[in-house]
Amino acid sequence: MEEKVVHAVQDEYPDDFAWCYGCGRLNEHGHHFRTGWQGEQTVTIYTPRPEHTAIPGFVYGGVIASLIDCHGTGSAALALHRKNGYELGSGEAPPRFVTASLNVEFLKPTPQGVPLKAIGTVEEIHPKKWKVKTEVYAGDTLCARGEVVAVVMPKTFLPPTE
Repeated sequence: MEEKVVHAVQDEYPDDFAWCYGCGRLNEHGHHFRTGWQGEQTVTIYTPRPEHTAIPGFVYGGVIASLIDCHGTGSAALALHRKNGYELGSGEAPPRFVTASLNVEFLKPTPQGVPLKAIGTVEEIHPKKWKVKTEVYAGDTLCARGEVVAVVMPKTFLPPTE
């Protein structure tokens, strides 16, 4: 039985912010990455599609970078939501983050046809800036490592209020 994230932060993003190609639940063509808690770490599980091929049998690196990126911003949202006293399902919308920086190290070729598991460790570096270190596994093999610095979405990105 394949492991999955049952309740993800992306489930609770307001519709105006649910269109990301990587993690937006409303983007019918997107990846639909889903990030949730697993103990004190965060997790996203994703099985690349056949069209995400770099060379036969291996996953295109851009998908892995996208996974690390969206996992990072989702993880930061989970951490700040928890710091603010809320958990998923509390009725409060989690904060939204944007990527300030993304660093990816490709350690081993990532095999196609295997669920990928991104595991994140979150660190607050400023009230509006969070660092997420992510490891991406295919089975037991560590294939990539990344770091995202995520910042709280600027108010200028938010829709006008009435």
